[in-house]
Amino acid sequence: MKWQGVIPAITTPFKPDLSVDADLLVKQVDALVRAGCTGIVALGSLGEGGSLSYDEKKAVLRLCKEALAGRASLVAGIAALTTAEAERLAELAREQGADGLMVLPPYVYKGDWRETKAHFQAVIAETPLPCMLYNNPIAYGTDVLPEQLAELAESLPNLVAVKESSADARRVTAIRSLAASRLEILVGVDDLIVEGIAAGAVGWIAGLADALPAESVRLFELARDGKLAEARSLYNWFLPLLRLDTVPKFVQLIKLVQAETGLGSEAVRPPRLPLAGAEREQALELVRAALAKRPALG
Repeated sequence: MKWQGVIPAITTPFKPDLSVDADLLVKQVDALVRAGCTGIVALGSLGEGGSLSYDEKKAVLRLCKEALAGRASLVAGIAALTTAEAERLAELAREQGADGLMVLPPYVYKGDWRETKAHFQAVIAETPLPCMLYNNPIAYGTDVLPEQLAELAESLPNLVAVKESSADARRVTAIRSLAASRLEILVGVDDLIVEGIAAGAVGWIAGLADALPAESVRLFELARDGKLAEARSLYNWFLPLLRLDTVPKFVQLIKLVQAETGLGSEAVRPPRLPLAGAEREQALELVRAALAKRPALG
């Protein structure tokens, strides 16, 4: 498992009856790999993991593993209400052939550091798989500070990466100063990717890559290779779409972009509802305006 490059957090496509669309899922995974993504994250927030049953999660992981066919890595998102359920999901991911885990804090309950630390330690210590801690204080209300992250990494040999989604590029610098030898840092906020790489991040857990994988890979590579003028040009075009990853209805919006590029459908599971009315029309206007100016990558 290499925690580098573009690793999209994939959506879970649904049929009109809201069952998992296996054919569309396989098509999406194949398109991401062909575009140069180094892995995928299944069952994350963007994948509506909280709306999937245990058996559906098992099926999604199996389908992803088969579609990847050894060409890229499979990372399973591990999120649950309880530590025991998170441990159970971690074992399921191992059984289904995941190459790594993305471990989230518990749903709903916002613990203090003693409790949060105990949760991460329990889940990560119980699996042989390499793990990436997902820090997203904006969405989950739990903030693992750089010094706390370094403390965890010291005690957990298989904690090897962090998805940093605080939306503060200074966090990348702080984590590097405390744990550069232990942790790979991946940007988890789409509209911070160029800044994050400049600060020292080596990977991108991307959202809009689900709809525009080739553009995402090119942007990452330009920024990584220091080709800043070319990166800035592509970034400026991409930013209106990348910002869709940072709002409450990011799942609906990214699925809308996928539908427009032929890599997904708009179907979401309640309590989410597809975009409708003026809200959908405004989003479509933005998306179609960007796609009309889609750059030729050569």
